[in-house]
Amino acid sequence: MTGPLVAVGAIVTDDAGRLLVVRRAHPPAQGRWTVPGGHVERGEGLRQAVAREVLEETGLTIDVGALVGVAERIGEGHHHVILDYLGEVVAGTLAPASDATAAAWLGRQALEQAGPTDGLLTFLDDHGITIAP
Repeated sequence: MTGPLVAVGAIVTDDAGRLLVVRRAHPPAQGRWTVPGGHVERGEGLRQAVAREVLEETGLTIDVGALVGVAERIGEGHHHVILDYLGEVVAGTLAPASDATAAAWLGRQALEQAGPTDGLLTFLDDHGITIAP
């Protein structure tokens, strides 16, 4: 196991209250839905990493806002400390790329049915993030 590795994520909602999510292309949690994000590169600031990851995975440019919270994910062969930030879309067209096989705006019920990553919905609830039903 390597790590812990520092990663970032973006909590972005649209005007309808749906959450921006991507389907992971690689382990861990390959094929599951989560917020866009990834590893912080050497010499990169946290907010810069959030904006880069969202652009790479979704084609959207965001303004990065406040830190929402920190999640820790430990599993077979990985240990990630993830800092999740609020984000607001300012430009771009939604299109999956990079480490995502799909990108979408989903309400809570659709996300539950699609198969979210472990702990995502609990994290949102614990940090007061409400998404549309």
